[in-house]
Amino acid sequence: MKTTEKTEWETAVETAEKTKWETAEKTEWETAEKTEWETAEKTDAIDSVYTKGLDFSHCHEPPERIRLFRSPSVFSAVCLLPFFSVVCFLFFFFACAGPGRRTDHFDGRRFHNYEGEGRHTGTAKVFKWLFTRERRPWPDQILSTYGPKPPATVANGRLRVTFVGHSTVLLQADGRNILFDPVWSERVSPVSFAGPARVRPPGLRFEDLPPVHVVGVSHDHYDHMDLATLSRLKKMHNPLFVVPLGCKKRLTDEGIRRVIELDWWKKTDAGGLPVHVVPARHFSGRSLTDRDSTLWGGFVVQTRGGPVLYAGDTGHGRHFRQIRARFGPMRLSVLPIGAYLPRWFMRPVHMDPADAVQAHLDLHSRRSMGMHFGTFPLADEGRLDPPRDLAAALRARGLAPTAFFVPEEGFGTDVP
Repeated sequence: MKTTEKTEWETAVETAEKTKWETAEKTEWETAEKTEWETAEKTDAIDSVYTKGLDFSHCHEPPERIRLFRSPSVFSAVCLLPFFSVVCFLFFFFACAGPGRRTDHFDGRRFHNYEGEGRHTGTAKVFKWLFTRERRPWPDQILSTYGPKPPATVANGRLRVTFVGHSTVLLQADGRNILFDPVWSERVSPVSFAGPARVRPPGLRFEDLPPVHVVGVSHDHYDHMDLATLSRLKKMHNPLFVVPLGCKKRLTDEGIRRVIELDWWKKTDAGGLPVHVVPARHFSGRSLTDRDSTLWGGFVVQTRGGPVLYAGDTGHGRHFRQIRARFGPMRLSVLPIGAYLPRWFMRPVHMDPADAVQAHLDLHSRRSMGMHFGTFPLADEGRLDPPRDLAAALRARGLAPTAFFVPEEGFGTDVP
């Protein structure tokens, strides 16, 4: 009798403890699931703000499920897992496989320039250039001072532009500050010990930048997409990054999440300042295996006083006339004038100063500013050849030097 009572008592205790454990376990699982899904839904809601209107569909992996078979409510759903897995596979495959749809600048796998607008391509041409180069000398280092700290913002219809160096340009208008193709690194290369090295420092100290609201990156080449600098900007300013199609992953892989990617002729609203991605004539890639897997382009910012074009890296093409037809005459055009020799190799993707003057005329630009020169020795012309050739091209077309200016690095220019 005593043994039986003990057994019944122990059984009751074990049953109570088991029930208590199962209740706690179920409550813990349900709480974890609720918190996990609420976090995911909140993240998706935030992402939807920045991905609205994109041509790509972006996928979010579902949260990991823990203790899946310990909950009766979940166990029944698992019976449908094979069917659900097939559906999910098809969804994620078609949603994440890339843009897929052919356009006038995408063939289903690779991006390309408009039909009839070529590029320098092929290993043979690259080796021909490398083995027949006639490089004009560059100095090892230029001693220079930093420019003054820019104002925090400009307003009342004013426009201020600061040439920081190479293709890095600060645009200030309507209370917003936009930084294009920011590069503060010493080299523009996949490695830190080789590749084109900076011969002059940036015109502004990084710490002297005003609050940066938007960063525009024209394409993924190392002298335009400097991931180290972009990470510093994210940490210090947390701006909205605007990039062409396919470039978003380059940034998110570095922990930069506030990114929107756009196709040509698409726009986003940056705090009341519309920013459009527009065509350029160029190419993309950061290795030997990813050629033209991402899009390249320029930007048009619609300020109160008129549109401003940042052309990015580009050869001359019909896209300049298309931009003017769509937006009207430019208030200011920021145009590349360097990395143009030899012409037989560079012409399809880099304008020379004469091409840039023609682009200025195509755009009916009130004023234009030169960039993409004087910092990194990328081609065969000398460091100061671009501004000299620009002055000659302006004289040949009967244009005043003030129509197309080349400012000193680090010093802002107020544009009417």
